[in-house]
Formats: sequence, structure tokens, C-alpha cells
Amino acid sequence: MVLLPRIASVYVSAGAASILFFVVGTICSWSSPAIPKLQNATENPFGRDVAPDEISWISSLVTLGAIFGPFLFGYSADKLGRKYSLLCAGLLALVSYVLMAVGTAVEVYYLARTLAGLSVGGTFILLPMYLSEISESHNRGLVNCAAGCSCCMGLLLAVCLGPYKPIGFFNAILAIPALAFLIVFGILGVESPVYFLKIEESDKAEMALHHLGRTPEMIKKEMAEMQTEYQVKDDHFNPLDIFTSKILLKGVVSAMGLLVFQQLSGINAFTFYSAQIFNEAGTDLPAHYCTMIFIFVQFASSFIAAFLVDRSGRKVCLLISGIGMVLTEGTISLFCYMKAKQYDVSGLGWLPVVALTTFIVFFNIGYGPLPWIIMAEMFSTKYKSFACAFVATVTWTVSFLVTKCFPLAIRVLGMDVVFLACTVCCMLAIVFSSFYIVETKGRSLQEIQLILSK
Repeated sequence: MVLLPRIASVYVSAGAASILFFVVGTICSWSSPAIPKLQNATENPFGRDVAPDEISWISSLVTLGAIFGPFLFGYSADKLGRKYSLLCAGLLALVSYVLMAVGTAVEVYYLARTLAGLSVGGTFILLPMYLSEISESHNRGLVNCAAGCSCCMGLLLAVCLGPYKPIGFFNAILAIPALAFLIVFGILGVESPVYFLKIEESDKAEMALHHLGRTPEMIKKEMAEMQTEYQVKDDHFNPLDIFTSKILLKGVVSAMGLLVFQQLSGINAFTFYSAQIFNEAGTDLPAHYCTMIFIFVQFASSFIAAFLVDRSGRKVCLLISGIGMVLTEGTISLFCYMKAKQYDVSGLGWLPVVALTTFIVFFNIGYGPLPWIIMAEMFSTKYKSFACAFVATVTWTVSFLVTKCFPLAIRVLGMDVVFLACTVCCMLAIVFSSFYIVETKGRSLQEIQLILSK
């Protein structure tokens, strides 16, 4: 039962759910301020020096855990419901931070970061799915992008707090938002009406729409639109349908292509290793200040997509985003090449900071929030949980490989080659989004399925 029904609306439920994205943001940027402390035997809780390979695992186990999160939570979304699955993801994040707050062994950190990864992997399919199902066609993009802003707030908190606090205290503070999510969303969150229709409880679906602020007329209209798809008993589910059905395959390729290109842009590696990148680039400012600037710009620019996505459309935002990422990463690659060849770049120490922060602005316009939103829009309810889990698992596998191999690639190939490779991937992303992705702005989920069938 939802308390305070008079104020309960799509924005209240979405806002409460978005606290989990804030938590995920802290998980994703945790490595940048925490790793320097873990590398210092006097500051880490282990009482010894930590090997580079151990540091690499602590950083990358989040993405490894995220590989398994989508199928776990995709299954629970259909069995427990979207709301309770989100609460379970939040609980895993809370346990992760508590373990790191009290843990004194590297193995405890391995376990904690794996649990955090499960939470991250589950959240990135559950939250876009949930927000798309509780919102309306005209505000679906806005609601999802606004939730993404809370993720950037979490990124910002971690990088601003981490350098100045002991590692145990830092982890304890980051456990508080996870606890707040469990309380606030547990009280104010409304279960998805789509889930209730899926389990054939129409009365509860209507009540959920009422709590989400729909008028009686809107409830009748939305129920009529959803009834056919969600209550047809056709329904033997075959996972192989995602490869044999034209509609499903196009949806899978669209979502997976965007998300894989998102990871190949290097975004997670840049976030996890931002301090190292700025050190290697030889910037004039201390690396942790550069990281704060980088994340602050990421937070500030996250509002741009929320403003543009339901005005300009998904494809325009993706095109602008891709072009901007090519220009900025190409600039960083050229700078690193000149530095490696011992050209005089002493007067250009500001350039990597400006280029990488400009990169994050363009990333947030399109390839940051939109691939996850488009993934949630691509599939009918019958296949949504499995298809989203499949796409997200592939995405996090790519993310794990990129994150794990990133330090090695810098050592072996050089930072100029790494950024050049990311630039080429962004060029391919422009071609893909221009010629393959369908526009979903302002269209109902049923209309999108019709477009994919053509």
C-alpha cells in the first residue's frame, strides 16, 4: 500500500526510485578517490601494500558483478515485481558499503565490489524499465533523463568526499543514500501497472495508475492500450525468439549496438581511472582536482539531455553526442601523441582537462542516458525482462573487458593509441545511430513495436 496517495504521482515515484541511481553513481566513481588510499599502506584498512593486480580487481569486479545482475534482476522483475526487485538491488548496495566500511581484508573488498556490481547491473535494467512503465509517452524521456541526473550527483559526491576522508568513514557515509532509498522508495514507490497486468491483476493496475496521478479518463485509455498486449495468452516464451523474430532482433541490435558503443567510448574507464589519466596526461592541476572538475561537469551537463530529449528527439541527441565525442577524444589523442613524441606541450597542460570535460558534456547529451532509455522502449512486455537482461549482460561484459584491460592498454599501447581507438568507435557509433536507430520520441510503446515490425 502506498502512503500519502494525494501527493503520489509519477514524479514522486520516479524521484524516490532515482535515489538508487544516486547510489549507483557513487559506486561507479568510488574507485577514483578510493584507489589512491588503498595503494597507501598507512591509509588502507589492510595494513600492508596492495599489489597492482589486487587494485585492478577491486576496480573491475563491479563490472564483472554487473554481468550477472541483469539476468538475476530481469527474472525477479517478473516474479517479485519491479518495485521489490529495485529494493533488493538497493539492499545489495547497502550491504556492499557496510562490508567495505568494516572490512580489513582485500577479499572482503572483492566480495563487496561484486555485490555492488550485481546492484549496478540490476539497476540499469530495472530502473529504465520501471520509469518507462510508470510514465506517459510525452514525458518518458524527461523522467528517465532526470533520473540520470541523480546518478551524476552520486558520482560527484564520491569524488568530492573521497580524497578528504578515511576510507572506512567514506564507505560508511556512502551507505546512507542506499539506506535512504530503501526507506523512501519503500514508502512512496508505486508498483508498475504493467507488472500487475502481466500477472493478470487489472484492479491493482488501475489502482497503480491512480496513485501515479492519472485521471479516470486517462486510466481507461491506458488500460485499453495495454490490455491486448499484456493479457493475451499466446504465450509460450522462447528465449531464441530474440534471434528469430524480426521485431525482437531489430530491438536487440538497436539497444545492444548503442550500449556497446557507449562502453567503447571509454566512459567507464575514464570515470574509474580519471585521476590516473590526468596524471599520465601531465596536466598542471592536481589529478584529484581535475577529477572533481570532470565529474562536476558531468553532473551539470546531465540536465541538457533532460531538456532536449523530448523536444529534439533521440536521434538528434545521439548525433550531436557522437560528433562531439569524436572531436574531443581526437583532441586528447593528438595531445598525448605530441607528448609521447616529446613535442613541447608545456603550455597545453590545460588541454586534457578541457577536452575530457567537454567530452563528458557531449556524452551526457546522448550516449550517456539515451541507450538505456531506448533499451527499455524496444521490447514488448512478454520479452522485455529477458531481452533487456541479455542486452545488459553483453554491455557489462564489454564494460568489464574495457575496464580490466584499460591500464594494460595504456602501458602497452600508450594513451594516444587508446584515445584514438575510442575516437574510431565513436565514429562508428555516429554511422550506426544515423542509419539504424528508429526515433521513439512521443510514441507509445505499442507504436514503437509497430515501427520495428516494418
